[in-house]
Amino acid sequence: MGYDLHITRKANWFDASPSIALDEWLEYVASDPEIQHDGFAETPAADGDVLRVEQAGICVWKGYSRGKNRENAAWFWWSGGNIVVKNPDQEIRRKMWLIAQSLEAKVQGEEGEYYNHDGEMIVMKAMLAPEPSMPPDPKRPWWKFW
Repeated sequence: MGYDLHITRKANWFDASPSIALDEWLEYVASDPEIQHDGFAETPAADGDVLRVEQAGICVWKGYSRGKNRENAAWFWWSGGNIVVKNPDQEIRRKMWLIAQSLEAKVQGEEGEYYNHDGEMIVMKAMLAPEPSMPPDPKRPWWKFW
């Protein structure tokens, strides 16, 4: 299955708008010598066949250090107004952030989390557990709070 990260302009990647248009994505790709627009992605399957998916917005990052063969390629897929990458490692997340900056967008995971220039998840205060509203009374034993 996998975990998707999205380059998006939307408040949440699954919202309807504002989208990144396919022609806008392809214009960016044409300006980045490390990314190649293939219009397809393919990889060898376990049974020896080749699994191939074709779609106009599929591109491969040629500059990916582990992508020397098609099995480990870093595929960037335009879908629903977002650019999607499945199971990106930190190097790919860094590249996603650079692309997002050019497209005036952000990098967001399936669960709504965001990623920074280092490819690390941004911990936002809302994502952390809320602080208790009242500090415990030091004169009262902990077991008597219930």
